[in-house]
Amino acid sequence: MARKSRQKFGQESIPKDEMPKTKISRESLKRSASLFRYMGPHRWKFFLGLIFLGLTAATALIFPRLMGELMGIISGESGIVLPSTLSPDGGQSNFISAETKQNLLNSANSVGIKLIILFSLQAVFSFFRVLTFSQATENMLAKLRQDTFSQMLKMPMTYFSKNQSAELSTRLSADIAQIGDTLTTGIAEFLRQLIIIIGGMTIICFISWKLALVMLAIVPPVAFITVFFGRRIRKHSKTVQEKVGESNVIVSEGFQGITNVKSFTNEGHEVNRYKKITIEIVQEAIRYAISRGSFFSFIIFCLFGSMILMVWIGVRMTVADELSAGQMLSFLFYSLFISASFGGIAEQFAQIQRAMGASDRVFEVLNEQIEVVNTTENRIRGRLKLNGAISIQGAAFSYPSRKDFQVLQNINIDVNPGETIAIVGPSGSGKSTIAQLLLRFYEPDKGKILFDGKDAKEYDLTELRENMAIVPQDVLLFAGTIRENIAYGKPGSTNEEIIEAARNANALSFIETFPDKFETKVGDRGIQLSGGQRQRIAIARAVLKNPVILILDEATSSLDSESERIVQEALDKLMIGRTSFVIAHRLATIRKADKIIVIEKGAVVEVGKHDELIAIDNGLYRSLSRLQFQGDISE
Repeated sequence: MARKSRQKFGQESIPKDEMPKTKISRESLKRSASLFRYMGPHRWKFFLGLIFLGLTAATALIFPRLMGELMGIISGESGIVLPSTLSPDGGQSNFISAETKQNLLNSANSVGIKLIILFSLQAVFSFFRVLTFSQATENMLAKLRQDTFSQMLKMPMTYFSKNQSAELSTRLSADIAQIGDTLTTGIAEFLRQLIIIIGGMTIICFISWKLALVMLAIVPPVAFITVFFGRRIRKHSKTVQEKVGESNVIVSEGFQGITNVKSFTNEGHEVNRYKKITIEIVQEAIRYAISRGSFFSFIIFCLFGSMILMVWIGVRMTVADELSAGQMLSFLFYSLFISASFGGIAEQFAQIQRAMGASDRVFEVLNEQIEVVNTTENRIRGRLKLNGAISIQGAAFSYPSRKDFQVLQNINIDVNPGETIAIVGPSGSGKSTIAQLLLRFYEPDKGKILFDGKDAKEYDLTELRENMAIVPQDVLLFAGTIRENIAYGKPGSTNEEIIEAARNANALSFIETFPDKFETKVGDRGIQLSGGQRQRIAIARAVLKNPVILILDEATSSLDSESERIVQEALDKLMIGRTSFVIAHRLATIRKADKIIVIEKGAVVEVGKHDELIAIDNGLYRSLSRLQFQGDISE
């Protein structure tokens, strides 16, 4: 229960190490390579970054060699002869002359200057590698985000009925972010570590093939076991965090629902729930501690032990004149670099797999069939002006997710321009589905819909919808100002047009009471406004659009009596001169409709005016009216 609640309330993005991976194959590589076309004119920067990457790896491989040279100066490998003299007791004593000391210092300075130049070059190469990769990748991600969002908005409603909005948001956020991280750092690090492994192994084989065999027999297995331990520790850590999150949900639910807890006398039940989860936290935390302890023991014994073993073997080879001290130091540095790269390359490879999986999911969206809509913001609006005549002929429909259940059956409705048509019926009878068919959110499985005698499919979809507006029961306002939400009905409207729309929607009176008036922030989904205020903003939005066809879907059902009266007055003014479809449960709001369509189980069972339908004995409309008005059905 707690986990389900957490998923519902938290809606957190997917952690990157939990994102699904895809196997690397020719097909997956081909799909992922399609990303590069989004780089466009910035593609050359990515390939320039690869050059800087190679230079960065090359400078990293030179470092151990120079460190070996520095050690060689101390051990006399620089070619400078250290003279021997007799000591007073007849033994030999090394005496270094001032000239020899100066030569040694000069050699050390020479190597030091080389190291400074090396690190300076590496710093420059690293900077330009990051810069060029970032410029190419960020421009690519921007274009990819734009195309993906545009593609999603053009999807038919069937797509949104099959995919949750949280999942679609993940495509734009987590998936594309994963692609960006991989292209910016993941691929670069993978290639850099690969170059270090191949280059380093080649070099150490030239230094000492015997010691190289020892290193290859010890270090790679130890490095991969280290990676395995790390993943196991992260898994236990994640489980502990999940359990703690579940416990927090129990606490939050208990405090937020304290009224229910006390009224149902379930204090003990909540305490036991919390006790159970805390015991699970302890058990999982102990497993986490065991894994961490084992990991630290492994690091101390195996990793450092293997390095000590290599040093011991190297010292023995140095004593036997099979290896110089400088070569041994260079070998050890190369071994450390190779070990670190072996440990890191596995994670980078996993990141590349996650990025390929993310790109597959993004391209799934980009390859979907879309609606043909005009997304040009400054397009010419109002080129198509309908008269408002509508004819629904034999329409039948089932939702894609429930093909076995027919929502509408053989619906026939004829509407003249300017008429008000009320659609009533029990819950689930298919009333709102008719509105969705009118807006062409879905296409009927059978039959057709005509606008002004012409099949709806023959119209440009954008131009057809420009002639319609809907005021729903649950109004969604965008998290901006009142002005921006009203202007959404007609982008580019003048201030006078917005004020007039608010006045006609009975919204101007409450808007002017706010200190910021039209610049008042409405909050997320309009939460800072009351239900009636949100509804009037939605009506003002529809007024500004000035539609030929108006759809009111339970527009007043969730309001109190006073708000309903004010909103209904605004709706009555809005419906004048327009073809209007009113979907309503409250029958008092549709008594003056030109025609009332009564639907039951997806079929039209009664058609007529209010007085005609009331007169039908045992009629559904009469029955619904009796339930609402408690027997007084004559008014």
